[in-house]
Amino acid sequence: MKADKQVLPDEGPQGILGKALDGIERVGNKLPDPAMLFLILLFAVWGLSALLSGVSFEAIDPRTQMPIEVNNLLSPEALTGFLTSMVKTFTAFAPLGVVLVAMLGVGVAEHSGFINTALKRMLRITPAKLLTPAVVLVGIISHTATDAGYVVVIPLAGVIFFTVGRHPLAGIAAAFAGVSGGFCANFIPSGIDPLLQSFTQAAAQIVDPNIEVNPLNNWFFAASSCIPITLVIWYLTDKVLEPRLNRTHKVNREEVDLPAMEEEKPLEIKAFRVATLVMLVAIVAFFSLTVPETSTLRDADGSLTSFKAPLMQSIVPLIFIFFMLPGLVYGYMTGAFKSSADVVQAMSKSMSGMSHYIVMAFFCAQFVAAFSHSNLGALIAVEGAGALKAMNLSAEVTVIGMIFLVGFVNLFVGSSSAKWALIGPVLVPMLMQLNISPDLSQAAYRVGDSSSNIITPLMPYFPLVVVYCQRYVKNIGIGTLISMMLPFSLCLLAIWSAWLLLYWSLGIPLGLGASYTY
Repeated sequence: MKADKQVLPDEGPQGILGKALDGIERVGNKLPDPAMLFLILLFAVWGLSALLSGVSFEAIDPRTQMPIEVNNLLSPEALTGFLTSMVKTFTAFAPLGVVLVAMLGVGVAEHSGFINTALKRMLRITPAKLLTPAVVLVGIISHTATDAGYVVVIPLAGVIFFTVGRHPLAGIAAAFAGVSGGFCANFIPSGIDPLLQSFTQAAAQIVDPNIEVNPLNNWFFAASSCIPITLVIWYLTDKVLEPRLNRTHKVNREEVDLPAMEEEKPLEIKAFRVATLVMLVAIVAFFSLTVPETSTLRDADGSLTSFKAPLMQSIVPLIFIFFMLPGLVYGYMTGAFKSSADVVQAMSKSMSGMSHYIVMAFFCAQFVAAFSHSNLGALIAVEGAGALKAMNLSAEVTVIGMIFLVGFVNLFVGSSSAKWALIGPVLVPMLMQLNISPDLSQAAYRVGDSSSNIITPLMPYFPLVVVYCQRYVKNIGIGTLISMMLPFSLCLLAIWSAWLLLYWSLGIPLGLGASYTY
């Protein structure tokens, strides 16, 4: 597949949608730099916590069974704790370690030329018309490896689109929508399934102490959801987003620091084959260690896919190793690496591109910690669930209302498990009173939890995606990314909700041991 043979999508008329998105972008880009935005939000949380700390709320925290109290973050004790824990809060910020460790290995594979050759060979077998759905599907599958999609799939999607002459931001958006917007959809069971099930079962036992929920109670629905999600993202990327990007954000291809995609030389082909073989052998050898029931990579219950399993906690180091190995082999065989200093230089170059993200991560970590400690997120979640319960709507309308409520709360409380721990004990028993099963409640939660991930700057990986975009268009800001992802978010919310209602009306099983009624 040659870049000069790739036909760019028709730019099309601007239209009402284009004007609206342009307006959102302009307003959004007037916001401060993401790092300063998190600092401003931190100050806002401090102020709100001080104002609300003396207010008595009737909302009950399901984690403690006590009324929610907003903690005053401006008290002397809180400020002292903030100062003494600032460094630890930053270094313990999970997305920071995930990104930097993974990028060390990816950097070696990239700067050795291994990824460049891999992309060229992949593009030869991928029809141009199916490039977008292929990227989306890989993004959805990446959920199996926890956060791997954010540090591997999304940036590579930009490179792939750039290589074939398409707009790289369209590739980044398609991958971001698949990785994050389709977070709870996957035909491969992952750690998110037993994690959500544990909270659902605990919430359901408030009403029925003997009820049990299968960890794969949403597997069939999650697998089938890959179909509408892929189709929606495919259409929006090719027909809506990319034409707009071609009109508003043209890429100066000569300024982009990417290797030229020329024909491979015989030595490069040989090196690629050897490097790929080494990577595959390493992968097979490692996963053979997981086969024994006594494997140290399993959790105490013998599971490989739970979040407590050492295998799941090793995903990022494995990304580092499985990119590093072929990168080293390819680099030394082709002469790209002549000494260990060249390898270190490749790592350093990949880290230099992360400098802006590291700064943003510092302020983001402080804000996330403060917001969590203030209990403001818990108050928003529980009060919202209580308001929905008080409306006393029909079963179908209540389920849709729950989806939209979760999507709204997700803008403030990003953690999937934390949100479900807060609102599940309210919504699951409430819906059981309407004869709606915990399985269906959990399926509705998954839809709302995923759809708005891609439009909230408070999501820890959101600033990272901004950095990816700035590799191709320097003046990209928060508003640009929000305007790019808003159509995906709204359409996923609407069409995925409709998919759940269709599933419900047809009585197709949600998963193993699941039901629609209680």
